[in-house]
Amino acid sequence: MSGLLKRVLRRDGDGENADIVYESAKELACHEDVEVRAALAAREDVRPEILYFLAEDESPAVRRVIAANASTPRQADRLLAEDVDDEVRRDLAYKIGRLVPQLSAEQKDQLREVTFEILAILASDQLPQVRQIIAEEIKHCAQVPRHVIGTLARDVELIVSAPVLEYSPLLSDEDLLEIIASPQVQGVIEAISRRAVVSSAVSDAVAASGDVEAIAALLANPSAQIREETLDSLIDEAPERPEWHPPLVRRPDLSVRAVRRIASFVALALLRVLEERHDLPAEAADEVRRAVVRRIQETGVDGDMDAALDAARAFEDGTLDEEAVGEAIGRGDRDYLAKALALKADLDEPVVRKVLESQSAKAVTALAWAAGLGMRTAI
Repeated sequence: MSGLLKRVLRRDGDGENADIVYESAKELACHEDVEVRAALAAREDVRPEILYFLAEDESPAVRRVIAANASTPRQADRLLAEDVDDEVRRDLAYKIGRLVPQLSAEQKDQLREVTFEILAILASDQLPQVRQIIAEEIKHCAQVPRHVIGTLARDVELIVSAPVLEYSPLLSDEDLLEIIASPQVQGVIEAISRRAVVSSAVSDAVAASGDVEAIAALLANPSAQIREETLDSLIDEAPERPEWHPPLVRRPDLSVRAVRRIASFVALALLRVLEERHDLPAEAADEVRRAVVRRIQETGVDGDMDAALDAARAFEDGTLDEEAVGEAIGRGDRDYLAKALALKADLDEPVVRKVLESQSAKAVTALAWAAGLGMRTAI
């Protein structure tokens, strides 16, 4: 059938042959065979009116092809934006989402207006997957209507709002502060905390939210501007928040006072991380070294061997579960973690340490899965 279509729809230039091709296409658009109509709908060299006609085809399969066709006239896309078939709107969302960043100011205003109208409709679609596709495709785009970004940023589904909240350059501090202050699903504030630029005002709001995971993400974000007073208040709470300890010891531009306080409560393994930093003021580095010596004197060991033994005992007892691994991550106990993952994944410990030190998301995720751990722990 594809050979027939290529022959009937070939481009023979203008004039009588072109008219024959057009008339043949009209006949094929009404063909009783869905595959014939779908094959016609997939072609990009068919006249716009034929594609528009097919946008109203009774078969969802044909309409899905029209939705994905880059040559489909935008008026037909507008029609498909409210199609009853979820897959049609999904395929249209992929296409429109990829077209929007390519729109230029030189293109006809009418084309831009219709495209943005379709975008707004899809951004409010009843199907979360359609809205998610739009959010992912335009999250970096600075030339979309702000009200569309606002709609996506306030979506009730995290898979929709998170990409825009983390990446969109169109969200102002006022927008972000309003979203933080309003009721939202878990994970919204965390997405804001990961933005490439987080102002001190937004950081203050994140810290005041009490969202433990969002604050951990804020502390781990080196570009987040955190006022010294705000950091001090977080350090006050940190002894009871082990998930904050790793990002705290890696936080850039720590004051001597902050280093002294952090060194007083983090685990020895994290003290070692702090000790290895080369950007600390001389006085702060001395404080850390003294803290390491004190901690070793208090415990009688440097921690490495005991951590490995504890992990081995837990494995033998059947208590080396996801919670135990999560606690090790929270307290920054790299030695326990390496031994635990090696045992659970049945790998040599040096291999596990190499994976962890690689900081490769894919490699660490694969290691976590091999150890039978969930995605949350992998992250």
